Amino acid sequence: MPTPNSSSSFENTAAIENISQDFLNLPGDSEIWESLKYAISASSGFQRWQVEQGSQPENSLSLDHLIRRYLRETLETLAY
Repeated sequence: MPTPNSSSSFENTAAIENISQDFLNLPGDSEIWESLKYAISASSGFQRWQVEQGSQPENSLSLDHLIRRYLRETLETLAY
């Protein structure tokens, strides 16, 4: 009998990406997302995460992409 938490990490990630894309397409969300990006980028957790990434090529990615990656990894960690 499957447990409620038996879905794979891939399925969870795909669901989160679909939800986040739907969420970001709502009217006015670009302003909200810009505010959230600023707040997240200023947080100690995000800054620590960036330092932990070291000198990997991802450091040249846009702030938008880095924030999304940070949030995805944080949510995956919390899911365990």
